[in-house]
Amino acid sequence: MGSQVGDASGDGAGVGGASGDGAGVGGRYRREDVARAAGVKVRNLRYYQERGLLPPPRREGRIAWYSDDHLTRLRLISDLLGRGYTVNGIAELLSAWEDGGGLSQLLGLEREMTRDWVQEEPVTLTRAALRELFGPTATAADTRRAAALGYVTVDGDLVTYPSRRLLEATLALVRQGVPLAEILDAGEFVQAQAAALADRFVGLFRRHVIGVEGLEPLSATQLQHVTAAVKALRPVAGEVVATEFARAMARRVDAEVAELLRTEQ
Repeated sequence: MGSQVGDASGDGAGVGGASGDGAGVGGRYRREDVARAAGVKVRNLRYYQERGLLPPPRREGRIAWYSDDHLTRLRLISDLLGRGYTVNGIAELLSAWEDGGGLSQLLGLEREMTRDWVQEEPVTLTRAALRELFGPTATAADTRRAAALGYVTVDGDLVTYPSRRLLEATLALVRQGVPLAEILDAGEFVQAQAAALADRFVGLFRRHVIGVEGLEPLSATQLQHVTAAVKALRPVAGEVVATEFARAMARRVDAEVAELLRTEQ
């Protein structure tokens, strides 16, 4: 899988734009940034390179640049490790896929399956600004619970909302008099239902598109087919959920209006 070279150190954020990296095109990342994005330790990059799991980065002077393909492969390695594969087993698996011409299709499938599910604009506020937004009804306990649910992260005096849309929706409800604690109750319920829906759709795809034996027996052509299916089906889950929720809300609101009209007679 190519010779290995050592990492060059470098600080700073990943840079968007064309990479020029022989491993692919797209985003460019310094060592720390690609490790952070992949959820692995920086020291693992050199280890994976030494074991033949990861191609070397492109070097420009003393800086090592990693590409989107490096990031994709790191995520794939982490997934395989999480499913019980050993490092040697992963090396053999990647080598077999590469020899069979299917590795590029496999990496393309991983990119297609994981990209762009969440497109959110984060918002960071000081605790003082947060209190000004929500008023006296918001408590420290509410903030701790919001953090536990993943709606905010707290770093000293700074509170970050990963989703501006969810922040704005929460504020709209609070300003209409809904207690924040009850909004968090609803949020926890929605998270559980969303997780169940995700499990259902992923299960359908796994059984009927990929197949019960997983990716290992698939040829390069079959992997291309699965990737095309992912691309076609990605928007379907969101459209189904949005349509069914709208239909359910229409039925529920109609029933509520009818009940209100009856009580007024």
